[in-house]
Amino acid sequence: MTFDPAQRIDLFHDAINRLDYEAIENFFAEDATYVSNGVGSLAGRAAIMEAFRGYFDTYPDQTASNSLVETLTPLSGRAVWSVRATNSKTSKPLIREGEETITFNEDGRVVRVDVTDYQEF
Repeated sequence: MTFDPAQRIDLFHDAINRLDYEAIENFFAEDATYVSNGVGSLAGRAAIMEAFRGYFDTYPDQTASNSLVETLTPLSGRAVWSVRATNSKTSKPLIREGEETITFNEDGRVVRVDVTDYQEF
């Protein structure tokens, strides 16, 4: 399968912005890894999806936008993003800015996400 990693990232982020859990889950390979200073290191699609659901239960109004999405290699890309959300339990606003490098397998499924926040949140 030939694909453009930057286009896959756009589609992946679109599914996240729509909170389309089925589509989000279908992006991840079964043995994917998700590494973020916010959630730590998650191994496996099930653990990643559990974390996604928990995060969006807390921040259901999140809006995210990319200022840059680029292809790095035939199987990876990078997105620079910003996020605005409100904690549904405390009403405290969340503002995040950062980047992530996403690595895909040959089938276009996400095998690794490395998130770097530009500040603590």
